[in-house]
Amino acid sequence: MRAMISVLYFSNSLARGGTEEHILTLLRGLDRSRFRPSFVCTPEVAARIRLDVPDDVALIPLRLRKPHHGGAALALARVLYQRHVDVLHSHLFYASLFAAPIAKVTRVPLVVETPHVRESWRQGLKARYIVDRVAGRFVDQYIAVSEANRRYLVEDKGLPSRKIVVIHNGCDVRRFNPHHPAPAGMRQALGFGETDPILVVIGRLEPQKGHRVLLESLPAVRRAFPGVRVVCLGEGALRRELERRVTESGLTDAVRFVGQQPNVADWLALANATVLPSFYEGLPLAAIESLAAGRPMVATAVDGTPEVVVDGSTGLTVPPGDAAALARAICRLLSDRWLGEKLALAGRDWVLERFDAERQVQRTEALYELALARRGALIRRPSGLAQAGRRS
Repeated sequence: MRAMISVLYFSNSLARGGTEEHILTLLRGLDRSRFRPSFVCTPEVAARIRLDVPDDVALIPLRLRKPHHGGAALALARVLYQRHVDVLHSHLFYASLFAAPIAKVTRVPLVVETPHVRESWRQGLKARYIVDRVAGRFVDQYIAVSEANRRYLVEDKGLPSRKIVVIHNGCDVRRFNPHHPAPAGMRQALGFGETDPILVVIGRLEPQKGHRVLLESLPAVRRAFPGVRVVCLGEGALRRELERRVTESGLTDAVRFVGQQPNVADWLALANATVLPSFYEGLPLAAIESLAAGRPMVATAVDGTPEVVVDGSTGLTVPPGDAAALARAICRLLSDRWLGEKLALAGRDWVLERFDAERQVQRTEALYELALARRGALIRRPSGLAQAGRRS
């Protein structure tokens, strides 16, 4: 019997967002009587998250901008060997493409990949997913963050369904309370009036997130609600372009870009409604957090989003890229207070039941133990293992 299971998380992504929060949730939540977590990431990410990582987690910076470089491969192999890693859990495809073969060479008993999102950027030969199927031979288990993500892995990538388990993303619902007040003076600091309806948008300022479509929808919304205001949380490559569009569209009084914010709950407390106009997603943490905070949401019906924002039940959904439909849905929420309250109540109940971070962590732990036991790398059979084979 092994006293502790050594789990190494691996990511070469520099982006803030849901994937980073997903990993942090696992680093914080793993049962320390059974698991010893560590995290290999880029130096930039290590510096950014150091204060967010528990003190007992080994945070290992590794230069991974050019993962084909032999030095990086040798460094990762050394970490896997020295830390006696039982589980390598990589996040996103390129991280797995680099790390999974190294894990097999160093005889790591279990290799897990969480792909997170549909890779809609792939074109031509890359969209045939040949490399994915070859690299998949080094991966023992895939975690899909939504049913839509699972279908993508099976139907598009052609990965074996027997290797795939759905474990939904979750958030710490205790951080989000529908009655949480916005900090005093926040409206005034933004230049907003006391009765102005406020829309909050959470997401990186990247093409994926659909901010351009939201800006395109705003003139129609403002014709019905002249006082409507928008607050965008997040950073990204499109910030200057989006700010320019705001100026050119005469929206400078209505739109604020406030960058990355540490306390999302404070900003959600300010919102009358939230908007997620993405073109693709995995299972968006922004939607889970918004519903946990009791805020009604308008979102695009892409990938796993409708599993959180169920149209007409826990929120409203519209087609991606359709500014007119987005404007109509926003106006519907702002004009029908009863509808907003109904969706908010149902949305919070939905999240509490299905998308709690504790549930995500427990099902991931059970998956590790069951998969190791099947490989003879774990002698005891922990309780709750049968749950890991079921989809959440």
